Amino acid sequence: MSARSHVDQQIQDLMQLASEVVEQARRGGADVAEAIARSGSELSTKVRLGEPELVEEAAHRSLGMRVIKDRRVALTSTSDLTPRGLDRFVKDALELVEIAQEDAFAGPADPELIARGPVPDLDLYDPAGGEVTAAQAIELARRGEQAAREADSRITNSDGATFSRTAGAFAIVLSGGFRGGYAGSYASLVVSPVADDEGGKKRRGYHYSAKRHLAELDSPEAVGREAARRTLRKLGARKVPTCEAPVIFDPDVARSILGLFAGCMMGSAIWRKSSYLVGREGTRVASELVTVVDDPLIPRAPGSRPFDGEGLPARRNTVVKDGIFQTILCDSYSGRKLGRQPTGNAARGSGGGVGPSTSNLLLQPSKTSPEEILRSTPRGLYVTEMMGFGFNAVTGDFSRGASGFWIEDGQLAFPVSEVTISLNLDELLQRIDALGSDLDLRTSTAAPTLRVSSMTIAGS
Repeated sequence: MSARSHVDQQIQDLMQLASEVVEQARRGGADVAEAIARSGSELSTKVRLGEPELVEEAAHRSLGMRVIKDRRVALTSTSDLTPRGLDRFVKDALELVEIAQEDAFAGPADPELIARGPVPDLDLYDPAGGEVTAAQAIELARRGEQAAREADSRITNSDGATFSRTAGAFAIVLSGGFRGGYAGSYASLVVSPVADDEGGKKRRGYHYSAKRHLAELDSPEAVGREAARRTLRKLGARKVPTCEAPVIFDPDVARSILGLFAGCMMGSAIWRKSSYLVGREGTRVASELVTVVDDPLIPRAPGSRPFDGEGLPARRNTVVKDGIFQTILCDSYSGRKLGRQPTGNAARGSGGGVGPSTSNLLLQPSKTSPEEILRSTPRGLYVTEMMGFGFNAVTGDFSRGASGFWIEDGQLAFPVSEVTISLNLDELLQRIDALGSDLDLRTSTAAPTLRVSSMTIAGS
């Protein structure tokens, strides 16, 4: 049997398993029963200074279920898939739902909204990725680390190189009439060299490549060399005086800014009033350069999915258009709480629980190159790393430790460390005055290089 046929059979087996427990729960008195069945394998290997330091491999099969009866909800999960284990699993759900608190907003997705017909094939599974052996993974990590260590004599140590891959299948069966499943894979290589700096300081850097399809990963040598380059450019880092200046965020740190914003746009955060975006729909929340989309339909992208966790068709949502907040991302529950329709953004955890989530959340790029943004910045800070977690979602207040480079006359002048950058996130997004063309979908939340016209930089 081919790898593709094998995974198709896996999906069918999981669908059958989920169907059986859903039917059993319905016979036992549940008004609604929804099951998610998963199977898969993970491999993680780490090499440090040329020697294997870690090899972890695991396979799993599990079931999660949500049952609803008289507006009461219970969640159960199990990895015991024997007949006796499944029987206990269903009985536990039915016992729990009898003692659960009633919730007027509990319920499945509207049957009228459920996906019908064939789901799109987004090419999310690569058989080659799932077949990488521990020995092959160690060799890929070793090559990446070796390339970093050989790139320059100033690379004197290493925090190691890690190669990981996951592959799996899952199926959802809902008593409301939906049955669906698909498979996915993901592989990544991270290399983390260390260089000696003056005063006995160590400078650590890293670089990584990550894709759903193994053949699309950058070569280990390319990842290693770039990791070395990023580490070496930190040598001689110093503080800068406290000031107000433009700040450029490279794509990795721009992505983390977008991630903070993502938590605030969720229906669950809005109805709980734990977001500074409450009451802001239809108003300006960012610069007119900013358009943010949530798109689960991009082939091979890390956050893609053909349907959501409630069986609704996957759809592209524009969250922010030209700086105006357009769409709160909702599952059915948060939609009911807010008096609106779900947006196809439900995610279902392995334990059966449902909540809103992003898929591929993307800050749309411009046609301006990152080099052009740098050249047009006479003076400021170019941030490549942020540390700590200083963000209040209710007020939008943002303050993080940062390192990167000082900019003079449109060029990187010298490396900077041990500074703090701060500005309310609402103001930060509205002060974005340049966006780059370098959007890279290595991760499901992604942003290009961006520049904020002015932030407080606390240094010496």
